[in-house]
This record gives sequence, structure tokens and C-alpha cells, in this order.
Amino acid sequence: MSRIKELFQTKKNILSIYYTAGYPGLNDTVQIAETLEQSGADLLEIGFPYSDPVADGPTIQASSKQSLDQGMTLKLLFEQLKDLRKKVSIPVLLMGYVNPVLQFGVENFCKACVEVGVDGCIVPDLPMAEYEALYQGIFEGNGLSNIFLVTPQTSTERIHKIDGLSNGFIYLLSSSATTGQNLQVSEGTESYFSRIADMKLKNPTMIGFGIDSKETFDKACEYANGAIIGSAFVKALDANDLNGSVKTFMQKFKG
Repeated sequence: MSRIKELFQTKKNILSIYYTAGYPGLNDTVQIAETLEQSGADLLEIGFPYSDPVADGPTIQASSKQSLDQGMTLKLLFEQLKDLRKKVSIPVLLMGYVNPVLQFGVENFCKACVEVGVDGCIVPDLPMAEYEALYQGIFEGNGLSNIFLVTPQTSTERIHKIDGLSNGFIYLLSSSATTGQNLQVSEGTESYFSRIADMKLKNPTMIGFGIDSKETFDKACEYANGAIIGSAFVKALDANDLNGSVKTFMQKFKG
């Protein structure tokens, strides 16, 4: 059984943390992962930076720029992760835009993920039809989960299609805005979350975008299997006290 499937079968209110590889320091990637697991994170999403992060808010954009300026590349990231599984046992995903993956080569990318123990990927701008036609066999042949995103505007037909293509979980965006916006659980948002829950999808769901407090995390968990925190965590990282800043942030959710 994959690490992702085992996690969702054994835990509720799953806390996933996103952070940018190579930020705040170029070589901080694995240290942050290790400290996050020790502090109670259930799932990690490590972002590989890209120079044109259109869906990211200012916090993630700034972290990506700093990481790139410091020399982060996909090749370097895989080198950093080569001993990942000696230190981290929870599921790990890589998240980023499709251009760097295509430049690296999709097959090479998937093989490199397997070699370092990455469990899956989130590539928001990879079209579903292109994935199904060209890359699904490569991902599944390497045992990798490809995580699709759903927004409040996604049609019921498309959601069912995503559910059929998925083998990990489905990422529910709380809004169609960029990352870093506070979660506003309006009547419309509750209706959207309830609509997804009523569809009885075969895959578990995680809510992301705007989760920045215990209150918003707990609210998201009422509608899904867990929630994803990104911008709030990245903003909290302190290069001068990396482990301390990770632990302090996690205490809000796990303390």
C-alpha cells in the first residue's frame, strides 16, 4: 500500500504543509521536512520554484524568487532529496508548474521522484487531457500519484473525471484566487464543499488556499479529510531560527 493511501486510511484531520524548496536557505529543504514531521505534520508538499508562478500569491512568489536566485533547480532538488527517506517517513509530494518538469523530461522526473522516495506530484497547470493522453502511464508505471485540483467553478462532470483519474487525493481549492488569501467560509463556499462531500467520491479530499489558523484548519476538516497550509507557513519561517520557527508554527495546530 502506498504511503498516501495508508495515511488516509489511518488518520483524520490530516495536516499537510507546503513550503518552497531552497527557502529560506538553499540547503534547508530536508531539514525543514525532518522538523515538520517531528512537529506533527502528516503530509509534505515541497514546491519546486518557477520564474512565472501565476497562481501564487506574494509570499510564495517571493520565496520562489529567493530560492531561484540562490541557485535552486530540479536537478539540485533531487540531489538534496537523495537521503530523504533516511530522515522522513511521512508522504511527500512535489508541487510546481509544468514547464520545469517538461524541461527535465517527464519520464526522467518521475524516475527521479521514485529514486528519492517522493510519493506523488501536484502540477496545477498540467492539462487533464494531456496528462491522460501522454503521461498517465508514466506516472502510474512509477507508482506516483498525480494530484488534481478542483475549484468552486469545476463542473460535476469534470470532478467525476478527476476522481476516476486520481489515486491519491483530490485538492479542493477554497477559491479561485491566488494562494495566500484568507479562507472565507461564506454560504457559497459551504455549498461548494457540501456539494463535493455529497458526490461520495472514491478519493479523499484536502482543502487548500487560505488555511492560516487552527480555526480555519478545523473548519476545513469539517468538509474534507484534512487541509493544506502553505503561505502562512512560508511566511513564518525564520532563517535565523529555522527549527524553532517550524516548531512554533506547528504548535498552533498540534500543540
